[in-house]
Formats: sequence, structure tokens, C-alpha cells
Amino acid sequence: MWSLLDYFPENFKINILDIGAALNERPPYQSLVDAGRARIIGFEPNREECERLNQCYGEPHRFFPYFVGDGRSAIFHETNWVLTGSLYEPNSPLLEKFQNLAELVTPVGKHPVSTTRLDDIDEISDVDFVKIDVQGSELAVFQNGLRALLGTLLIQTEVEFVELYKGQPMFADVDSFLRGAGFQFHAFNGFGSRSFKPIVVNGNINQGVRQALWSDALYVRDWMSLDALDATKLKKYAVLAHDLLQSYDLAHLVLLTLDKKTGSSFATTYLDQLTDGIEQPDS
Repeated sequence: MWSLLDYFPENFKINILDIGAALNERPPYQSLVDAGRARIIGFEPNREECERLNQCYGEPHRFFPYFVGDGRSAIFHETNWVLTGSLYEPNSPLLEKFQNLAELVTPVGKHPVSTTRLDDIDEISDVDFVKIDVQGSELAVFQNGLRALLGTLLIQTEVEFVELYKGQPMFADVDSFLRGAGFQFHAFNGFGSRSFKPIVVNGNINQGVRQALWSDALYVRDWMSLDALDATKLKKYAVLAHDLLQSYDLAHLVLLTLDKKTGSSFATTYLDQLTDGIEQPDS
């Protein structure tokens, strides 16, 4: 599918906040980086991984080795796999009920750390897209990042449906907060699942039957209040909806508002281009 960036040759950059930025998989915003149309401010508390990120991306992107949270001291629960460490203690009795969960979230140490509030980080300004995966601490990050969220258009946040870490907020808590902060729930981006022991599905210990455990939830700036956004934010919103979400109907809705505000005709051009066939996002 073509990029909506082609509609806007002016060199605005989409500002990305990546909290928990370890390079374990291709980030959802990589196409924007490759096009030279993104600027990342990232946080990865593992110092070696943070340095690797800075070397990999270079300027204008910057990554910091911060534990982002509520600004207080905390205990970091180190596990046997770097990606499952958390400021919450692993809920081992629950994890042990499922195939290949406790094995990936085995506690190996506890470390006192200091956390930093998003709203206390001077480098953060005019955020467009937040991608966050901090193993249960997402709500604390949002609650202490209201300034950063003010202009945000898209959030991709990991959420849990069961208590993988003791006392962690659930999806319902994160959902309630983000809706109150001016966002609409848009979609789930896949589901993490496992089967209860001793069942193994198709020889795959990572495949579940029905129990959903976690997901990446996608939230967008409230599309009932698009008139409140300026022209540049509307352009960025349309690009994010088209290029990252493959939500072509939402992109068209945003372009309609942009046309009304500026007298342009992007929505008509876009709709005509879509008549050749809309690619459906992966299920």
C-alpha cells in the first residue's frame, strides 16, 4: 500500500515517544523512520540496549536509560529474560498455570531504582505517537505524563487481561484512564495467549486455546473532536491512521476535517485512490 506521506511533501516530522524501546522486533513506526519523517525520543532502562539503540538510530533520534514511572523510588524485578523484567513482582503462581510463561518470567533479582515522570523530561514536546511496553507499569506512566499526552494522536500500549504481575493495573484501568484523557479505543493489535498446562496445541507451547492474556491496545485522539486539531496535527493523524493502522476509513474522516479547515481536496483524492482496492489489515 502506498504511503499517505506522499500527499504532504512538506518536511514535517512525526514525533514518536517509545517507552520500553528494546529492539526485540521491528517497531510499528519503522516505515516513518525509513522515510526520514520521524523523530524518536525513547526510553530503555537497560543501558547496553539503550546504547545499542542510539548507535542503531543516530540523530535526530535519542534514547535515554530511564525507568519511566511516577517519579518515586521503586524495586525493579529482574527476570531470566530481559524483556519480562518489571517494576511489579511476577505473579508466579498464576504464570505457572500456563505453558511457557513462568519459564520466561523467572525472578532472578531485585534492584532499587529511581523512576522519572514523563512530564519532568524536558526533551519531550509535541508528541504525536506513543508506543509503550513496560510490563504492567503503563498506567503509572500515563498518569504522570498528562503534558506529553495533550497533543498525542495515537497510542499503542500493552495491556493485560489477567494479573501477570502482582497488583498491576488491568486493561480496564488503562482503558478508563485513556478515555478520560481524550482518546477513543480503536482496536486490539493481536492477542497473547497460552494454554493451561498440560495441554499443548499443535505441538506449540506458545499457542493458546481461548484464554486471552495480553494485547497491544490502540487508542486514537477522539474523532468526535477533530475540529480542535490544527492542520499539521490533522495531516499527521491521517498519516498515522493510513500508514500505521491501515484504518483507511479513519484516515478519510480526518482528511475531510482537514479539507474543511483549509479548503484543500485531499479527501476526494484519497477516496479516488482507494477505489483500486483497500488492503485489509492483518487479523
